[in-house]
Amino acid sequence: MLLKPDALERGITGEIITRFERVGAKIVGMKLLVSEKDAAARHYTDDLAKRRGEKVRQMMIEMLTSGPIIAMVLEGIEIVEVARKMVGTTEPKSAAPGTIRGDYAHVSFAHADVQGIGVFNLVHASSGSKEGVDQEINVWFKPEELVSHEPSYTKFTLKRE
Repeated sequence: MLLKPDALERGITGEIITRFERVGAKIVGMKLLVSEKDAAARHYTDDLAKRRGEKVRQMMIEMLTSGPIIAMVLEGIEIVEVARKMVGTTEPKSAAPGTIRGDYAHVSFAHADVQGIGVFNLVHASSGSKEGVDQEINVWFKPEELVSHEPSYTKFTLKRE
């Protein structure tokens, strides 16, 4: 999970993080940083260029390096799917009310295209494949930076298998 520069600029990172805590997601890694261009390029891989074009990929890299970000690793039962549902669709204009993007953003793809910028949509949630999630975690974290812990609230959730 990444909280993008627009989330930090608007001062809503605490609200976003709180939403994940409220559903029982466990934070096992978190850091504030300014992304180097090569890290952003490893994050937004060639796969994005294949799906949306190299121009879009470069705009997303520029957006991600335009200011500080918060990188987070969350754990929980089916957390990737839960987080993606909470975040909402990629285009904020189309995101449902109640989602992070639906509640805090409204930019459209068309507006971003006219402006020649990447879509500022507050957060990035991993796509879902185990390999993709692991690759993204490895861009932002070293293994020793992730903390294994058992908060007391986990006794009320199902144990992972």
